Amino acid sequence: MNATKSPDDGVRRAIAGLQKLADLLAERRAQLAREAGLTEQQWRLLEEIAAPGFLPSLFARRREVTPAAVSKVLRQLLDKDLVAVSISERDARQREYTPTARGRKALARIEAARRDAVQTIWSALSPRDTTKFAELAEELAERLERYARTRRPRTRVIAASSA
Repeated sequence: MNATKSPDDGVRRAIAGLQKLADLLAERRAQLAREAGLTEQQWRLLEEIAAPGFLPSLFARRREVTPAAVSKVLRQLLDKDLVAVSISERDARQREYTPTARGRKALARIEAARRDAVQTIWSALSPRDTTKFAELAEELAERLERYARTRRPRTRVIAASSA
């Protein structure tokens, strides 16, 4: 019996490959964090703190997490001596967070491991293939975002009846 393949077979294969890649990238991210003695949440927050202009409230809003969740992770980083906190010189109502030497070393270890993995995995690809992959990934991401926006449930406002 000679079964013919449908165009959907290629799409399903592509989606399965993309899902496997996404899962492996997530697994690798968790592994990098563990190797540095961090959770993924701690790593993300430590990276943000290392960048200029960190504000816990903006981080919470961007990540769609509660300020209390951010405070909890901040306390964990403070307890591990990865972050230092001080009162802002510009506004005494605000605190400024900075990575400690230990925090900077943890980020440097993660970055070195990440660079090694990128070099090892991606170096076998030609620059042309890397560019094609990047363009395709960007296009698919844009299409998925557009599609998701059209599928968001719309909330209806129901007027109260004057009974």
